[in-house]
Amino acid sequence: MRSLAAPFAALALIAAGPASPPSSSTSAPSFEYASRNTKCLAPRYNGHDYKTLDFNGPGEKETSSVLVVPPGLPRKSPAVLWVHWLGEPATTNHTEFMSDAQELAKRGVVSLLVDMPWSQKSWFTGVRTTDTDYADTVAQVITLRRALDCLTQVYGVDHERIAFVGHDFGAMEGALLLAVDDRAQYAVLMTPTLSFWEWYLLGKQPADPAAYVAQMSAFDLPGWLARGKQKATLLQFGQNDEYVAQATGIALRNAVPDRDRTLKAYKLDHALDDPTAHDDRRAWLIAHLGV
Repeated sequence: MRSLAAPFAALALIAAGPASPPSSSTSAPSFEYASRNTKCLAPRYNGHDYKTLDFNGPGEKETSSVLVVPPGLPRKSPAVLWVHWLGEPATTNHTEFMSDAQELAKRGVVSLLVDMPWSQKSWFTGVRTTDTDYADTVAQVITLRRALDCLTQVYGVDHERIAFVGHDFGAMEGALLLAVDDRAQYAVLMTPTLSFWEWYLLGKQPADPAAYVAQMSAFDLPGWLARGKQKATLLQFGQNDEYVAQATGIALRNAVPDRDRTLKAYKLDHALDDPTAHDDRRAWLIAHLGV
């Protein structure tokens, strides 16, 4: 998990409260892209009960993903896009949600599980930089839009029953996605926090912290959550979470439009790795996807 040993300068900046709003010269992020240019490489069988599928757009790196399909792939199958956390190395990739996807496949649900940039070894401390965090955040949302392009192209997928599930950074990128793309009608958001910058400042430090916070505040979640287009939302938080305070969970719950929204808190840490949380998530998806 990410280290909490942030430099004192970053801690002081966080403690000082929200930064001033971005100046008028700071452009709002745009997540526009050309869906017609999304390239979904044909799924490849790999000797397991799933297939690998890579996708990208012009000038973009390929994103690796795993497609889990029910036997026979009946018509009008609901589908789920799963986006993993940044946590334990073993599950900081598509495998975090593999058991969920396999269980739902038994009920006729198609799943696409992506490997996001933070699945790279030492991504937080050795790959990402504060100089590119803004552009990378935009690019990651576009990656998820392209993932939806590929998921909706799978034979038999019902475009009216698509869900999104994200954990940690996956949930935060998902909150942005839900605000700009209406294809996911149902969403499960697990342990997001209020802003990207508060987590990013636990790592590398920008040359100008105040300017960095002002720029990255354009992605602060409450405003984006309020624009979410989904019909129903489940938020899952841990009461013993060392990264997300219980008050943060309540604030984010209040930011979500009051359309079938549910907040569940567990006596767990940030990983939410417990049968109860898994079972609640699956049961909620089963009920809302109608399977």
